[in-house]
Amino acid sequence: MAGIQQFWRKIQRAVQSGVNQKVTRMGLVFTFATVLVAVAAFSSANNLLFLILAAMLATLMIAGLVSRLSLSGLALDLILPDHLYARKKMSGMIVVQNEKRWMGSFSIDLAAYGPNPIAQPLYFPLIGGGSSIEQTVELYFERRGSHARNSFRFSTRFPFGFAERRIYVLVKREVLVYPSIEPQPGFDDLLLELNGEIESRYRGQSSDFYRIRPYEALESARHVDWRATAHTGDLQVREFAREQEQAVVLSLDLNTGEGAPEWFERSVDCCAYLAWHLALRGTRVRFRTQVVDIQPPQDGDVYSVLEYLATVTPLRGALHPIGNDRTTFEVVFSLSALNLGKAGWDLSQRNVRFVGTE
Repeated sequence: MAGIQQFWRKIQRAVQSGVNQKVTRMGLVFTFATVLVAVAAFSSANNLLFLILAAMLATLMIAGLVSRLSLSGLALDLILPDHLYARKKMSGMIVVQNEKRWMGSFSIDLAAYGPNPIAQPLYFPLIGGGSSIEQTVELYFERRGSHARNSFRFSTRFPFGFAERRIYVLVKREVLVYPSIEPQPGFDDLLLELNGEIESRYRGQSSDFYRIRPYEALESARHVDWRATAHTGDLQVREFAREQEQAVVLSLDLNTGEGAPEWFERSVDCCAYLAWHLALRGTRVRFRTQVVDIQPPQDGDVYSVLEYLATVTPLRGALHPIGNDRTTFEVVFSLSALNLGKAGWDLSQRNVRFVGTE
């Protein structure tokens, strides 16, 4: 029995070599039956067996031709949301178009090939000639960063199931995936502490009216001035003197020494989490590293911070410059408090919160 199975595997590898297809069990049985009929026909010189052999060979040829035609002319497009986050399930759209106007594509399987945000395979019974099909899919990116290549595989066993013919499609599109903004152990506690510090720090300060200005993304709706909005036709908000002050500065030290990649990735996720949730509650957030200083709204919004965090990498040997605004509350992420001390940081100040391993 083992010898027969080994023989079948050798035949399958021989048939598959040089072609992009996988012979099925049914195909192997049919091929073996064809060989038997051929041997019988040539050994007996029976015309009826020759007719049966010709029909079987024609069936094999037609099956290969039809399956090849079904896969030809298929185009694939991947429609993604504007903002993507690591380790968060999101919805996207796959569009499959049949560019053959004279023939449909039958029984098409579509599956991801290699690293890909789409895990579940898709099945299309029929894609009409010159038509397209849209299918909602679930997206999941394991890591942040730039993703430029996504490979997919079309396959079909139509019409007789003798072989599974495959073609591979590469979608070349650069996709930027933000760090995860989902809570991790300790993130919620740090956010609650920051919220409490902000409330206590600005409690009792001036709330005098300053001006009416256009509404900015992610601002709280409680300050919307509806009279000014009705007059101008655009959302307007009342701004008070206390809102001119920067509430929180997030500082990320890129100097991680010789290692600690897990700590760096966790710090990046924490910065993204804090920036996102603080912005949602209307807190102004400034973000600093050794190479950038992002101050919304003049330098963008919270998405500008997330875009930078999506591709940030460690910068070994560079000291993190000390913040020069003593009126703000600063959260500094650093692997080493000693390195911050060398750069002139005084971590004992009440407006500085150190987050690190030391």
